[in-house]
Amino acid sequence: MATTMATAILFMGGLTLLIAAALAFAASRLDDNADVAVERIHRVLPHTQCGQCGFAGCRPYAQALVAGTAALNRCPPGGEATIRALSHLLDRPALPPDPQYGECGPAAVAVIDEAACIGCALCLHACPVDAILGAPQWMHTVIEADCTGCELCIAPCPVDCITLVPPTRETCA
Repeated sequence: MATTMATAILFMGGLTLLIAAALAFAASRLDDNADVAVERIHRVLPHTQCGQCGFAGCRPYAQALVAGTAALNRCPPGGEATIRALSHLLDRPALPPDPQYGECGPAAVAVIDEAACIGCALCLHACPVDAILGAPQWMHTVIEADCTGCELCIAPCPVDCITLVPPTRETCA
C-alpha cells in the first residue's frame, strides 16, 4: 500500500510540474505576441509624446490600443494616415479623427527668447523629445526639427520666454 501511495504522489507531482511548465510556456508566448503588437503599433505612431491622446506618451497609447481600451482615432499629430495604418494593424474599422483630442495640422514649434532666458533648465526636463538644447545657467534654444509642439515646456518656464510659432514643416498626413 505504501508503494501505491508513493507512486500516486510521484505521478501527481510530475503531472503538476508538467502542467506548470506548459502554462509558463503559454504565458511567455502570449506576452511576446502582445509585446510584438505594441511595438508594431508604436512604430506607426508619430512619437511626439504630446499626450493629446490622453496617455503619457505614444507607447502607453499603443499598449491601450492592443488591450482594446482606447480608440484608434485619438492621435491628432498622426492624422488620418495614422488612423488608417492603425486600422489595418488592429483589424478595426477606421474612424474619423476625434476632435475632442485636437485637430490635425502643422504642429507649432517652441521658440525661446534667448535674451530673456535665465538658464533655469526647467524646460529641458519638461521636453519629452529632448528638442531643447542648453544647460543650467546657460541660455537654451529649441531644435526645430525635433520639436513636436507639445507645449509641455511652456508652463515650467518662470520667465515666460517660450512661445509657439507656426512651423516650417508639415507634421500630419
